Amino acid sequence: MPIDSNAQAIAAVVGLLVFSAWETFKPFFSFFKDRGRDRGKHFVLNLAIGAFNSVAITLVFVGLWALAANWAGQNNIGLINSFRGNVPAAVTFVVAILGFDLWTYSWHRINHVVGFFWRFHRVHHSDNKMDVSTASRFHIGEIVLSSLLRVPVIVILGATLWELVLYETLMFAVVQFHHANIVIPDRLDRFLRVFIVTPAMHKVHHSRVQPETDSNFSAFLSIWDRIGRSFRMRKDLDEIHFGLVGYDDPESQSIAGIAKTPIRKLDS
Repeated sequence: MPIDSNAQAIAAVVGLLVFSAWETFKPFFSFFKDRGRDRGKHFVLNLAIGAFNSVAITLVFVGLWALAANWAGQNNIGLINSFRGNVPAAVTFVVAILGFDLWTYSWHRINHVVGFFWRFHRVHHSDNKMDVSTASRFHIGEIVLSSLLRVPVIVILGATLWELVLYETLMFAVVQFHHANIVIPDRLDRFLRVFIVTPAMHKVHHSRVQPETDSNFSAFLSIWDRIGRSFRMRKDLDEIHFGLVGYDDPESQSIAGIAKTPIRKLDS
């Protein structure tokens, strides 16, 4: 199945526009009430980081992922390649989705457990005004590590590049949704989080209270937190404080401060 190379970028831009408009008219937290300039700076910072990371992925890793997928396919290596052609394409796609998403959950959890990886992942959690732009805020070191580790995942799964791109497109749409600073009815959130990660779930994950930070690691499908016993909720979502202690100062929230975050002491 051919993939439009621009489809993923278009989907991300559409998601950004939709959720940023939603945040404008129906925000959950009033971070930027009457402070449009501050909101603009916050957006530009996070999106600049995301754009830099996207360019790095495109230039360095997409070709590597394609080589890994083609090699696995040509040599009939990997789980999906063991039955590809004998089942409908929809089945292989579902298996790919589940496989990639399980890896994403596992990788995210590792980032919270292993100190070396947490040094980089802190950049994402240090945002004390989480909104849709936070979905793009990751240190380039974390992007490089996760992109390299995705190579053996592609081979083990036996997934094609288009299956990876479709998964990434769907997953990032949900990631934008659950980072967005939006109000949705509680009943709808409860229904949706049976299947996918929701804003209520992810607000808990971005709490600066460590037991809450170390929960709700799923990115797309919420089932992994239930299986991994890392699912956690609280009723007073409006009392949650985002970010990390010691990272609220302007320097820590600057491009330079974000770049240097991995070399800061882990207890700072």
